[in-house]
Amino acid sequence: MKLHFHSHAILKLASCLMLLVSVACNTDKKKATGQDQAFEKTIGASLDTLVRVWYPRVIDREHGGYWSDFNFAWQPEGPQNKMVVSQARHVWSAATLAEFYKDPAYTDMARHGFHFLRDHLWDKQHGGFFLQKGIDADSLRLMSKTKSAYGNAFAIYGLAAYYRVSGDKAALDLAKKTFHWLEGHSHDPEYGGYFDVLKQDGSWLLEVEENTEGYENFNRRKWKDQNSSIHLMEAFTALYEVWPDPLLKERLEEMLLLVRDTITTDKGYLSLHLERDWTPVSFRDSTESYRTANFYLDHVSFGHDVETAFLMLETAHVLGRENDSTTLRKAKKMVDHALDNGWDARLGGFYDGGYYYRGSEVCAIKSDAKVWWSQAEGLNALLLMARLFPEEERYYRHFTEQWKYIDQYMIDHKNGGWYHEGLDTNPMAATHAKANIWKTSYHNARALMNVVRMLQGTYPLTGEPH
Repeated sequence: MKLHFHSHAILKLASCLMLLVSVACNTDKKKATGQDQAFEKTIGASLDTLVRVWYPRVIDREHGGYWSDFNFAWQPEGPQNKMVVSQARHVWSAATLAEFYKDPAYTDMARHGFHFLRDHLWDKQHGGFFLQKGIDADSLRLMSKTKSAYGNAFAIYGLAAYYRVSGDKAALDLAKKTFHWLEGHSHDPEYGGYFDVLKQDGSWLLEVEENTEGYENFNRRKWKDQNSSIHLMEAFTALYEVWPDPLLKERLEEMLLLVRDTITTDKGYLSLHLERDWTPVSFRDSTESYRTANFYLDHVSFGHDVETAFLMLETAHVLGRENDSTTLRKAKKMVDHALDNGWDARLGGFYDGGYYYRGSEVCAIKSDAKVWWSQAEGLNALLLMARLFPEEERYYRHFTEQWKYIDQYMIDHKNGGWYHEGLDTNPMAATHAKANIWKTSYHNARALMNVVRMLQGTYPLTGEPH
């Protein structure tokens, strides 16, 4: 009887505690709801404005695909080259917007881009997607001498998104074909991961010592890198959602572990480039002038760090690793490192790049530019962390500060769209191009869609139904 009494007492006490926690949580939720609703309305309206300035403006009815170059006032201006990365990003954006708005007009825009990828950028002789073609009168001229795993990854990303919204099996078949092409040409069976820079026929450049053929990115031919690695992981995640193939799952898990445990350092930032065996490439022992000249090859990229934190959690979710505490802990560490070392405490926003000098524990800011895509990825990651770790108040506070920064310094409220750099660090950005082959709607549209879903409580990464 005594044991029976204690069991009921414990159950009753537990029930009371659960009720108290529930009341407290509901009270906190009610307090936050008003602010969340205000942000949802404001950021949703900003997304609407952003989308309208891009679409259908970028649809190229003359040559196919999408126009690439627009000036600060959204007038077409520039070479209008067709790069697989930007073309595929528009396919992804249009398809994802079709889901978000439940508007088939965006599905049609995505289909338009799919046809261009299939008919003009796929290499019918060697397979894989060409990196870039240029407009030459009434035709398109091949402009690249290499193929890129990074570029092919974005093709998969766009094709998977278009298939998800359209059910067009031809798009899924092309995405599968691209995955198998990467498997046969870019994947390293000895050390894992993928080489980004390949010959046009897909063969490696490891033994080529002189660039007599004019290959692009020749200095990176023997290396692997974080940028192609995280976006291969991103693309495989999107493809696995619609095609749960066993080999694809194996490669997706491989990329998650490589990104999380090898490319990400103990401090919580990504090594930008690595040797074939994953030894980080570092210029710490070089001269300052050499380090500066090669900054893009070796530095701390705060934007990539916060983006990767989100991408790793997205991958873990799609793989069904809901109790993956290691990935969650490391993702949090990456956002924390970016906040602690790359955040502008005065105006908000994430700086472009830092550097750890030999023997120093301080990450020196080497590029104080605030680039558009980094700010978008930061906004997304901060609210995601705020939802996953609600007890740590600083994430939501920094999220609100980040949105204030974006609204004040990054968004062009007169002409529409986002500047390529914040006006606080580069006032001349107001007169610079709004779109080019590297600047599309992908980063900021994705961030704003994710944020709206989180504020609505319909976001799967935070345990909410989608």
